Amino acid sequence: MRTRLLPLLLVLLAGILLALGFPLAVSVAAAQQQRVVVDRIDDTARFAALAQFVTERTESGHDERRRTLEAELASYYAVYGIKAGVFYRDQWAMASAPEGWAVPESGEGLEAFEEALYKRRSHDPPQVWPWQEGRLVVASPVVRDGDVVAVVVTDSPTGPMRSRILRGWLVIAAGEFAAMLVAVGAAFRLTGWVLRPVRVLDAVTHDIATGLMNSRVAAAGGPPELRRLARSFNEMADNVEEVLEQQRAFVADASHQLRNPLAALLLRIELLSLELPEGNEEIASVRTEGKRLAQVLDSLLGLALAEQATTHLQLIDIGDLVTERVAAWRPLADDKGVHLTREGPAAVTAWGDPVAFSSALDAVIDNALKFTPGGEDVTVEVVPNGETCTITVADGGPGLTDDELERVGDRFWRSNRHQNVSGSGLGLSISRALLLPGGGTMSYARNEPRGLRVTLTVPRTGPTA
Repeated sequence: MRTRLLPLLLVLLAGILLALGFPLAVSVAAAQQQRVVVDRIDDTARFAALAQFVTERTESGHDERRRTLEAELASYYAVYGIKAGVFYRDQWAMASAPEGWAVPESGEGLEAFEEALYKRRSHDPPQVWPWQEGRLVVASPVVRDGDVVAVVVTDSPTGPMRSRILRGWLVIAAGEFAAMLVAVGAAFRLTGWVLRPVRVLDAVTHDIATGLMNSRVAAAGGPPELRRLARSFNEMADNVEEVLEQQRAFVADASHQLRNPLAALLLRIELLSLELPEGNEEIASVRTEGKRLAQVLDSLLGLALAEQATTHLQLIDIGDLVTERVAAWRPLADDKGVHLTREGPAAVTAWGDPVAFSSALDAVIDNALKFTPGGEDVTVEVVPNGETCTITVADGGPGLTDDELERVGDRFWRSNRHQNVSGSGLGLSISRALLLPGGGTMSYARNEPRGLRVTLTVPRTGPTA
């Protein structure tokens, strides 16, 4: 979920930062240009003050003032590299630097000159961006006795200004990048804080779905809504566990209570068979059904006890237990003509309840021998796999179809093709119930070329790891 939520937050934050950064960058560029324009206005005002009394071309008395103005313009151009000039209304140069520089014949310079003739300072020039090779032209009128007698024009290069704009933009970009890093860290913390209860809830839900009914959510973190959801979930799990406990108690009590009447009934059937002719088919049928019912009751009681049993986890030698159980079942396999073999390393340690594991493995081997005809093989293989250990029981029986593989292990389920084989349909369910409290699992697959593979998986790391 974080992989979907985090990009959305980052895109939103990036959009906000860009929305703030673009206007800021534009304002920085505008401020830098306005600063240059104001400086040029001040310069043109100073030159206009010097040029006020140098207005007639033929008055020799003003030669000294003209020379002073020319010296100021030349020094200004030499120091700042800014072209400057004072021009009469007919664009004749009173003084200019560099020498010979004239009013542009078109473009922004001419427009600024014409606006100054009407006693108006030229409009602010268009914004110059760092990637543009533009110049700034500013013009101011020279007024004497209320009339415009000349115009001061400056033509500034924009290289230094564009450099300052670019440096300002780099500072903004660095600030945006730092803000984005902080936002990413905050988004990680925020999504972790929000999604941590969701992950815990998902894990606990999976545990309960696989049978670990004592799993609960620690409602201590995340938004208030998720903490309230965790508490509601725990209440629901408590109610479900209570109902299941009542169901298990009922099954155990019913199985236990029915065993005595059934035993008495079977005893009466045996006594009745003594009064009837030997080989009576009805008596034989009733006796068979009675024994089958007793087997079902025993299986029900075993399942109830397996689900309620307390697990004593310890480090055990799985390899030795498997060898022991295979040796115990080998006489029955030999009687049926089935080749029961054990494969894998002799010593493999894992964590589990030795009694529960042995009982679960017995049920799986019993199921394999029950459906494997004589002359076929049943193989029990032990394979250590890092943090787990798998015990695979592969038989040579008829196997199951894909649809049947989805239902194998369900309580009381038996394949329609195997109804003639004795059993209650609870053996594999009991095995799974025995393995589950210790963290073990069971899975089923086809055994090529035929048969069924039942895989028991137990952890090799302890509960404190």
